[in-house]
Amino acid sequence: MNENKATIRLRELMGGPYGWGRDQGREVFQQLLKKVEASPGKSVIEVSMKDVERTDISFASETVVEIAKRYRGNKGFYLANVIDEDLLENWEAAAARKGQPLMVWDGKKGRVIGVQPSQGTASAFEYAIGRVSVTASEVANALDLQITNASNKLKQLWEQGFLLRRQETAESGGVEFRYYAVK
Repeated sequence: MNENKATIRLRELMGGPYGWGRDQGREVFQQLLKKVEASPGKSVIEVSMKDVERTDISFASETVVEIAKRYRGNKGFYLANVIDEDLLENWEAAAARKGQPLMVWDGKKGRVIGVQPSQGTASAFEYAIGRVSVTASEVANALDLQITNASNKLKQLWEQGFLLRRQETAESGGVEFRYYAVK
């Protein structure tokens, strides 16, 4: 899904290296929304944190976390270029407060902040984020599950905002869903 990816540099929308409070967050949200709407064919949005030095929970909650929640199931958002764990701590708290999972990627290594996959879906999620894409039959084979069980786990992960999905035509002529990590 990399061909369907756009990158937004959050620092360019902030007017400085610091993001504080709900008011500034709402202003930046409007700019984020315009950027996202200007890229209708992009299903994955990388939000670069390059040159962002500090943000508080309110700012994080009103910007990327809010837009990720708004587009859940249709577009995936992830953070990249996070400079330190202290900065990320506020983003994690904001995502948890809003009930929105958010991926953070550092090169090829990714992790979820905020809401975590349930114990029942965690293995399917881990399998999916390690690949370009997966189907229910692939997950079923890899994790020794029934196809219906694997399908239900992937659907839950998609509905909760952990994965993206695309409908395709299966070899049998029926409908098949292909699931993608937000990266």
